[in-house]
Amino acid sequence: MPLPCHSSRPQTECCSDASDSPLKLVSCPKSKASDKQSLLPHHISEIYDELCQIHLKLQCETAAQQKFAEELQKREHFLLEREQLLFRHENALSKIKGVEEEVITRFQIIKEQHDAEVEHLTEVLKEKNRETKRLRSSFDALKELNDTLKKQLNEASEENRKMEIQAKRVQARLDNLQSGPSAVGLLKSTPGSACLGITCSSYRTVRRKHEFMTTQRLKASPHAVHEMKSLKQEKAPVSKTYKVPLNGQVYELLTVFMDWISDHHLSKVKHEESGMDDKKPQLKFASQRNDIQEKCVKLLPLMTEQLQWIPCVNTKLHEPFVKFIYWSLRQLDAGAQHSTMTSTLRRLGEDIFKGVVTKGIQDSSLEHSVENKPKAVAFFKSSNLPLRFLSTLIVLKTVTRADYLAQAFDSLCLDLKTEEGKTLFLEYQAVPVILSHLRISSKGLLSNVIDSLLQMTVESKSLQPFLEACSNSSFFRTCSVLLRAPKLDLQILEKLSVILQKLSKIKSNKKLFELFTIHLMLQEIQRTTNPEHAFLCINLNSTLFNLGLTKCNSLVSSASH
Repeated sequence: MPLPCHSSRPQTECCSDASDSPLKLVSCPKSKASDKQSLLPHHISEIYDELCQIHLKLQCETAAQQKFAEELQKREHFLLEREQLLFRHENALSKIKGVEEEVITRFQIIKEQHDAEVEHLTEVLKEKNRETKRLRSSFDALKELNDTLKKQLNEASEENRKMEIQAKRVQARLDNLQSGPSAVGLLKSTPGSACLGITCSSYRTVRRKHEFMTTQRLKASPHAVHEMKSLKQEKAPVSKTYKVPLNGQVYELLTVFMDWISDHHLSKVKHEESGMDDKKPQLKFASQRNDIQEKCVKLLPLMTEQLQWIPCVNTKLHEPFVKFIYWSLRQLDAGAQHSTMTSTLRRLGEDIFKGVVTKGIQDSSLEHSVENKPKAVAFFKSSNLPLRFLSTLIVLKTVTRADYLAQAFDSLCLDLKTEEGKTLFLEYQAVPVILSHLRISSKGLLSNVIDSLLQMTVESKSLQPFLEACSNSSFFRTCSVLLRAPKLDLQILEKLSVILQKLSKIKSNKKLFELFTIHLMLQEIQRTTNPEHAFLCINLNSTLFNLGLTKCNSLVSSASH
């Protein structure tokens, strides 16, 4: 029960205090206090008033504390939201930092690749510039030589024309003098016979003088000998110089012999490895091989010269002729290099690549220029696939110019897309020819070389014979050297891995893989290869699985399909 209040001052003070408080509380009620004011003593009333005032102050403090607590809650909620926002910002910054590091790493990789590509292209450009300079200098030298020869030819033609006019005059005078025995006798019997003697003696003097001057001029200028021979050949009748003899069966007989020799003797160029016990057969075989090589060395220059007359014979005889040349070249692989054959082989390759025109067709007389048009034969660009294929292999065997070789490999890849081209590849044992260009030194041609081999790995009836032709020490030695090359291009490595994967399916090749430590190199490449290069990883896993070096897994099973 609340105590009665005896005075109104505390109430007003409390009310004033309450009004000053944030909540503006209302003072305590006065109705009950006024009723009981008279019942309580004065000092109790004062105590009651003080208690009422304390109660009001406590209410004001409580309200202020509640308001402050609400403000604290709002502030705490605001700080929590700020803290969560800061956490989100911190996470975003950490992610951005990680992305930045990855971007920097990738940028560095791309920059290195770009620098390597720029360096490679710079080397290629320098090589092309050197080749262009060499071609330009060769062209300038040939142009200068051509101009000199043209000048000499014009001088010789002019001098020859004058000599012909002089010879015609002398011949006319001779015809007049030698018109007949009766005329000579009549002239001798006449009083003017002395005049005839003087004329004949003067003719003999002029003729001897002309022969002496011609001989001296030929001795002074060695080029004039060739020019006089060419002029004499031009004077000769066209029918005698350029036409093939009527007995065309001779050429057919020769081509039959060439086919026979090529198929049964020259095409056997494989090296037969025998043991130490068979020394006598091995020596006999080596001596026979040396004899054949010596004969080929003697025949090849003659065959190169005869290429100029090929347009004159029947087109059916071209293929046996070129096939004989090819197998003769293949015979030289097993023997020592002949330095005297370098220029012959280069000339042979250029003639096969460019084609030949009938020798001696150029004639200064206008009356034969329309009737005797030059006959040309294209070997490398022939429409006949066997002839074109043989010509391509000859170019690859003899030519060293990069642009010629690039065109030859492009033609070979197109021909190998057909089943007939694959059959010819196996028939002419072309693997050693291609293998001679499979080296890291010829960077510009390396991709084309592997592409030609890769065409043979396509599923066909020629695949298994091709793999057997590659299952030898020479092929695996070349692959071993190629795999040891630093910074081998990824595409070349992928293509080479396809061929090795096919070869690893043949169980007998495991010894060759181990002999040239190719399996160790493949394991090292597998360990260091980026997993993103899935195609290369699949081929490597499949090859190692076929060699029994890894366990079967899903990746290998997918590669076998």
